Amino acid sequence: MKAIAIVGSPRKNGNTEILVRHTLKAIAEEGIETEFVSLRDLEIKPCIACETCSKEERCPLKDDLFPLYKKMKAADAIILASPVYFGSATSQMKALMDRAGYIGYWQRAFEGKVGGAIVVARRAGQNFTFAQLNYWFEIHGCIVPGSTYWNMAIARKPGDVNTDDEGMTTVWNFGKNVARLLKKLKA
Repeated sequence: MKAIAIVGSPRKNGNTEILVRHTLKAIAEEGIETEFVSLRDLEIKPCIACETCSKEERCPLKDDLFPLYKKMKAADAIILASPVYFGSATSQMKALMDRAGYIGYWQRAFEGKVGGAIVVARRAGQNFTFAQLNYWFEIHGCIVPGSTYWNMAIARKPGDVNTDDEGMTTVWNFGKNVARLLKKLKA
């Protein structure tokens, strides 16, 4: 079993990355392989609505999307994480969701996978972004486990998330629930 977590923050070692690495540690403790991917290191262009993916499992745009899509398709669990930018996910995360989402939608590639969102913001917008990311999982037929609260935290400067005890506990518990659900589904 494998869980892949994809971070849409352009900031290296930022709060979103800290939350995701904490979540992946909780999953790995349960004996599940994990992989961390940062969109910061990839080029993913916006969707051009050519509809090629509605006929074939591919995208004609030449960038880093399709290899990542294949990793997502092969994983048993997918976590999408983003800081809040003006009440929404980052443009990098949105491009991934649109492109991988369209290819996966036509192929039903993510159906039955475990998945969920993690978000962080300075003050507000977490609920909107959390919903935006989780809607992606819902439309793909994924199973979204809960936690002890919504998977979000409050932080401004890099590292501030470490002082949000409730946020750190929530994403840890989310990771444990991802692992628990995977084990039950694969039993």
